[in-house]
Amino acid sequence: MEPDFFTAFAQPSALHHSPLKNDTIQGEKRKFINPTSCNNPKLEELQMLLIDWINTTLKQEHIVVKSLEEDLFDGLILHHLLEKLGSLRLEVERIALSEKKQKHKLAVILEAVAQSLQLEESQLKWSVDSIFQKDLLSTLYLLIAIAKHFQPDLPIPSNISVEVIIIERTLTGLRTENAVEYITENRENLEGQSKADAFDELFTHAPDKLDAVKKVLLQFVNKHVGKLGLNVTDADSQFADGVILLLLIGQLGGYFLNLREFFLTPNCATEMLHNVNLAVALLTDGGLLDFPVNAEDIVNRNMKTTLQVLYCLYSKYKTKET
Repeated sequence: MEPDFFTAFAQPSALHHSPLKNDTIQGEKRKFINPTSCNNPKLEELQMLLIDWINTTLKQEHIVVKSLEEDLFDGLILHHLLEKLGSLRLEVERIALSEKKQKHKLAVILEAVAQSLQLEESQLKWSVDSIFQKDLLSTLYLLIAIAKHFQPDLPIPSNISVEVIIIERTLTGLRTENAVEYITENRENLEGQSKADAFDELFTHAPDKLDAVKKVLLQFVNKHVGKLGLNVTDADSQFADGVILLLLIGQLGGYFLNLREFFLTPNCATEMLHNVNLAVALLTDGGLLDFPVNAEDIVNRNMKTTLQVLYCLYSKYKTKET
């Protein structure tokens, strides 16, 4: 693994384009696409596909979009798009001129999107602030989600990933972290996809078996971290900071993780994300993780993602003696 993975990403050119403003409160975390990824031909292809889709859908309204983040931030075009695709009638002004009214309108629209897509708040990869601040990453996630729901036959290209920079304001200044995210589905490894599909099936059609799966995986985990004096009783929360996950990987792989490479007692979301990103990288480098994992899902206690990762370890090491 490259040593640079363990150091914070802080290139001046990247920070210069950061959406982090001076009025950001301490502990607030923001994420944006590394400017070097903006020249990715696949990312440009995705943007053009979404632009053409919006323009075709709203052709009768004589609406022409040229830039996703610049043209959609105030909610006007999103309003038209939802009315056209979902026949939604929203109680908002057609044209909002002031910033306050624009943000209110955008909030109503995004709430309608979440309800239509049946998404919990923890599942949202966008917010009113990020869309209004013309953040490309959030705008792409939003449009892809809308397209998949209302027009599932739209040929969205798979395997599009970008390097993202996560920035948090702390007492000592800006803390940065870099990671790679798949914006669209990664279908390069069919075996990995089938594992993910199996968990989708479990959560959707066999929730009654979920507790049994958790029990087996927790027994496996405790069998190997017990020698460290650790005991996991809550799969929903105890893996969120990445510590037990990293210690488990070390125990199973038979190596010691340098304590300077991760946060043993993380005290903020950025440190937790650093730990989980490291764990995901170790699993990927070791050939254990063959499908895309968003580290933020684990930090946000997404049970399906957490169990998928644990199952990868279980599949490889279930016969390993302690």
